[in-house]
Amino acid sequence: MTDTKNTAGTNWRPATALVHGGTTRSPFGETSEAMFLTQGFVYDSAEAAEARFNGEDPGFVYSRYANPTVAMFEDRIKMLEGAEAARATASGMAAVNLALMASVKAGDHVVAAKALFGSCRYICETLLPRFGVESTLVDGTDIEQWKAAVKPNTKALFLESPTNPTLEVIDIAAVAEIAKSVGARLIVDNVFATPMYQSPLSLGADVVIYSATKHIDGQGRCLGGVVLSDEEWITEEVMPFVKHTGPHMSPFSAWVLLKGLETLPLRVAQQTNSAGQIADFLAGQSKVKRLIYPGRDDHPQAEIAKRQMRGGSTMVALEIEGGKEAAFRFVNALDLIRISNNLGDAKSLITHPATTTHQSIGEEARAELGITDGILRLSVGLEDPQDLLEDVEKALAAI
Repeated sequence: MTDTKNTAGTNWRPATALVHGGTTRSPFGETSEAMFLTQGFVYDSAEAAEARFNGEDPGFVYSRYANPTVAMFEDRIKMLEGAEAARATASGMAAVNLALMASVKAGDHVVAAKALFGSCRYICETLLPRFGVESTLVDGTDIEQWKAAVKPNTKALFLESPTNPTLEVIDIAAVAEIAKSVGARLIVDNVFATPMYQSPLSLGADVVIYSATKHIDGQGRCLGGVVLSDEEWITEEVMPFVKHTGPHMSPFSAWVLLKGLETLPLRVAQQTNSAGQIADFLAGQSKVKRLIYPGRDDHPQAEIAKRQMRGGSTMVALEIEGGKEAAFRFVNALDLIRISNNLGDAKSLITHPATTTHQSIGEEARAELGITDGILRLSVGLEDPQDLLEDVEKALAAI
């Protein structure tokens, strides 16, 4: 790797950083980022290998530790997020697990918002206690519950905002103050807001995580995740975990995600514009019992959303009048919008959380979170918004 001039653009605006940030070039001078599909690296001498392993030479050792293509993805996303360091993982859930496991040990305590993706709740409620880490779930929108839940041994607070699937918006700055008061790290899953519309680190969070599978790829091609934070914590806590447990991102996935980052601002802007139009249309429909969209004034946390987000969302939550049967009729009548549990894709996708993404948390937990049998989660894609509106209108008529 010889050309590193594109790593110097610290004052670049986001769209420029997402095209050029972190790029390093081999002696061939390639335009597109190179894909280094290699497991290991060779050394000129035994002395060179020793220097590489003891840290005197900062080069690459093994792709389970670090890889040139993956490093470019990490450098680019940390420039966008305003973070000191980043570590890429094989999936979004690998990033969640990494961030939590690198923050705690047996005897510690975690406080998390109840409104979490099903697998995230599994880590907090089932996996962490197996290793002697206590967890408490709270209503993330109630700051008093956060305050009451923290203990002297609380080492991590964890939330996603907006939440999955009901799009609650949690006051990140307020929760960050609580975390700091007990010396804990605040971990924020920023997937639904995307790095284009929310910057948790600037709001006081210590760690930001993404499922890069979603908007960062944005075209349904590969899995990926990333953990972003300060250099010291990433080096001392995250890197040993990565080296010894192996959740590292593949070079191929990193290359695909680098391509995704180049178009992220354009895609998110168009998807958000279309989502806003669809939300406004659905809000006036008699067959829609509840409409939730962070870009509307009738959102339950509209004031917080305006304060900490720079845009609405690519996601819309709607509750169909008539429960599961009516929701299924609506979904099955859609032609353009496809049924899938993924989100952030160029294609518009819809899912019924109670029977898919949040089925495993149980009926009681779903009821507590407002995930009724009529709730649907719509991820708006890049299609013409008029075509999407016509598809939605036709499906409503089928109920």
